[in-house]
Amino acid sequence: MPASATADAVTTSRVPEQAAQQAEAAQPPTFAARTVRWTDRGLEITGFAHFGDRDTTWLSSGFTAVTATPLGEGDRKAVKLRTRHQQRAEATEASGQSAFDHDWGAFTAVLDPARLKLDGRWRDGDWALEATVRSGRLQERGGLTQYWCGSGEYPLTHWLDATTRAVPYYQDGTLHLRIERVHARLTAVTPLSEGLELSLRADGLPEGTALRLRHRQSTTELSFPLRPGTRESTARVPFAPFLISGDGPHEMEHWDAELLRPDGSTLRPVLDERDGPLTAQHRLASPDQVLYLKQLADGHPQFCVQPGTAYLDSITVEDTPEGASFRLRGTAPLPGEGPLELVLRHDNGTGEVRHRVERGERLDVLLPATATTSDGTTRPLAKGVWEFRLRPEGRPEAEQPLVVAPQALAALPAAVEAGRPTTGTKRVLLERRWHDTLILDSTPVLSPAERNAYAQERLRTTAYPAARRKPLREAVLYDVFSGRGYADSPRAIHAELVRRGTPLEHLWVVDDAQAEVPEGVRPVRSFSPEWYEALATSRYLVGNTHFPEFIERREGQVIVQTWHGSLLKRIAHDVESRWLADAGYLEALDRESPQWSVLLSPSAFATPILRRAFRYRGEILESGYPRCDVLARGEGAEAVRAKLGIPAAKTIVLYAPTWREDQQRDNGDGYQLGLRLDVAAARAELGDGHVLLVRSHSHVREPLAGAGDGFLYDVSDYPDVQELLLAADVLVTDYSSIMFDFAVTGRPILFFTYDLDHYRDDLRGFYFDLEAEAPGPLLRTPAELVAALRDLPAVTEQHAEAYRAFRATHCALDDGGASARVVDRMLAG
Repeated sequence: MPASATADAVTTSRVPEQAAQQAEAAQPPTFAARTVRWTDRGLEITGFAHFGDRDTTWLSSGFTAVTATPLGEGDRKAVKLRTRHQQRAEATEASGQSAFDHDWGAFTAVLDPARLKLDGRWRDGDWALEATVRSGRLQERGGLTQYWCGSGEYPLTHWLDATTRAVPYYQDGTLHLRIERVHARLTAVTPLSEGLELSLRADGLPEGTALRLRHRQSTTELSFPLRPGTRESTARVPFAPFLISGDGPHEMEHWDAELLRPDGSTLRPVLDERDGPLTAQHRLASPDQVLYLKQLADGHPQFCVQPGTAYLDSITVEDTPEGASFRLRGTAPLPGEGPLELVLRHDNGTGEVRHRVERGERLDVLLPATATTSDGTTRPLAKGVWEFRLRPEGRPEAEQPLVVAPQALAALPAAVEAGRPTTGTKRVLLERRWHDTLILDSTPVLSPAERNAYAQERLRTTAYPAARRKPLREAVLYDVFSGRGYADSPRAIHAELVRRGTPLEHLWVVDDAQAEVPEGVRPVRSFSPEWYEALATSRYLVGNTHFPEFIERREGQVIVQTWHGSLLKRIAHDVESRWLADAGYLEALDRESPQWSVLLSPSAFATPILRRAFRYRGEILESGYPRCDVLARGEGAEAVRAKLGIPAAKTIVLYAPTWREDQQRDNGDGYQLGLRLDVAAARAELGDGHVLLVRSHSHVREPLAGAGDGFLYDVSDYPDVQELLLAADVLVTDYSSIMFDFAVTGRPILFFTYDLDHYRDDLRGFYFDLEAEAPGPLLRTPAELVAALRDLPAVTEQHAEAYRAFRATHCALDDGGASARVVDRMLAG
């Protein structure tokens, strides 16, 4: 099947009879413009056009045609664009469904604007860009809808000659093209001490014409007389009127420009930057405000009163020893004199990356497509859209987005590759939203052909069952929290197998290239074809959380469920909570648990609870948790401190709270941190001899404000929490199972239980009386917590007996040999 073909070559005789018999479509067709850009051939449009309820896999050519249809009266005729039918997995991905393959529903169409001339001349007029899609006897036509980002959202205008423009735009959600003769152009801007002098070229403006600025946020208007000249007219716009608007100051004010003739008619000028840039920010008397002359998406000028923001006039890609990076250059008229801070913030609020930027006459930033985690490793930015903010260091309230100058818009999208072949690579793109606002899109590691819902459905229902018929291979597939990293009990089991020299292939599930694996371990991309293959063919599966719902244990296959926490709070079927029931969690668990070969238990106390809560009838191995072996040995704390950059003399306070089901984030992605600590009071009371490490639960998706100041550290992205427990001098937690692990060290534990009654009685419930059996004090307020940290030896002594009893009940098996016991059982089959 060819990669593309010309639409003109299509004949309906190639349509399979089965499709031809379908006379009606159950779903409306899709018509979408993904990119709209100007090339040396003309206006190039890429997009998708297909019926929603049928495959396009049997199409090899020509079932999409794109036309430019004239609007209004006249003798112009529709123009057919040269359209290439193409196979792109993005078409299926964009459909968001799993029933049909729309890969052949992609197209590229090119419009030579010269074909829109009438009698060899440009004529003003509007054209609708429409697509026609055919399938059997079905044929539908519709306008091309707006894509979410980049040129598909805000196409650029294009000069056809000295006075004529082509303006792509969206009306009622569909793509149009306007050919227009420009009658007034803003051609020069001269800064003066008290304002700006604007130079305009216009067709026959009568005497008495004025430049009028209309305030969008009120009814205020400003008028400035136009002074005629030999070739152009000028108008002086003073700064003073912009300091106060008609209804008071706004955070951002917008003034639209037009020429007002004496007869009351108006004419909007076009910002003409062909001879050099005109858009710029001009400082007003207020230290935090500028008058920003900007170019709107349709090319007309607008005056904005706003805080100064970064204005990028150059965007390039550079190779560096660390990999390809983006070079951003421009101006940044932000208040103050100290260094700046460039912040990348995930648009769902789950992450934040900060870069220090030295202030200078010009902004010049080399931006990697990676982030350095708290353990010092570098990873590609997590998948999703990242928004840019620039601010004076230490002033988050003054942050502003990054705006792209008109002359730099054509440089977008700019792309680099991030990651390593050993752990996965991904494309990271600089893109734009809202015409000129810079964003970064870190794409998934999986290709569109692998990740779309249709492909995933086939991998699950066809590829996985087929792979189960292949012979088992002597391999172990490890999974920690669905590909999050090399950590937890699976890490300890792997280390034990390697220590013994067991002849096995070691495979590690890695999601989004966000994990590092040691030498000798092969990463497997989560949800990739090789992942489905490994699930079906590896003799051993070792995981610390849920396996996929579709998994079926084969004869001779061993599935080890290590789980990931000892038991204070109730789990699974023991929880009387609408949050678990509403999510369908328990039904999925009931399908999964019969597939486990063995479930690990950390203690005799936990064994009956695990059996009841999981309704598990298989084997439970009372082994202790392999991940606690390293804590029992107590080696490696110095290396962890070195990774974190914390001197040996500092006391490390590790705060590791659990999550709360009733504090879900507004966008539904994860849960809020809800930090109740008084960080400022802790810093003041504990002094320079302490550092506070905050480890959010894996379900929490919220950056920690103020981290990285030398006292407060966000270590939520540290790969293995066991290393943090090794280094910590004292643990502060609430109801997290991390208390059981840290008790192995014998070091102090403080419980910050500000919502004890609510959590115990309304959310989860407990398996034992925490108030009576806790191996440390239960503290209700931040002040009580800080006081306990200041008097740690006395507090520790007061709870010494409870600590010993707690360890006897819950840590009796934590002798450093749990990994060996588990591996013995694994290899027994």
